[in-house]
Amino acid sequence: MRSFWSEPFLWIHLAGLAALPLFLELCWIGLAVGDPLLPVWLEVALVASVGIIPILWMQFSRPFNIFSILVVAIKPEKLSPDQRRILSLLKSPVHQWIASGVAVFMFWVLGQIYQAAPIATGIAPFPSSWRLAGLLLAGFAFLASNLFLQVPLAVFQVLFTSEAQFAATAAYPVEKIAQDFTIPGLQVDQILPLETTNPETLA
Repeated sequence: MRSFWSEPFLWIHLAGLAALPLFLELCWIGLAVGDPLLPVWLEVALVASVGIIPILWMQFSRPFNIFSILVVAIKPEKLSPDQRRILSLLKSPVHQWIASGVAVFMFWVLGQIYQAAPIATGIAPFPSSWRLAGLLLAGFAFLASNLFLQVPLAVFQVLFTSEAQFAATAAYPVEKIAQDFTIPGLQVDQILPLETTNPETLA
């Protein structure tokens, strides 16, 4: 096992992939509300824009800082050298290629969901006259779907890094983390119990 596989935040965010089917289903039932108000291509483009563009922009410009859970994140100065090496890998060109591929794939998935939406008419959460509300639900659910696919796949990229490549990766500069990564919520010294954290953070 590679040494950095002991980092619990990698596995926590990899597990986020389990939320993907739930949000895709919410998108599906949102699109099932009423009849289209706009041409099909335009409705698909609107939902895709809401769901894909913000997450793709984030992953290109300020990737999600995986050393966070919900509304709390570890302060940059409290990250170990190995944790900062992981951040360096998340800023690599390979990461950007993966993010681009995921965006194209999710656009295709949205098209399939839109075509299948009439099947879910019976479980639509709003009256048929509330098409706009259904589109809003679909857009935000699709946004969450992209987040819960992009971040776990970025983690996959890190997990498949060789031990030698990881050791040769420079730790990301502490002073640049806040400006180069998306850090959600309140910043704290520690999130997980000490016994589950990387030993380097205890030094």
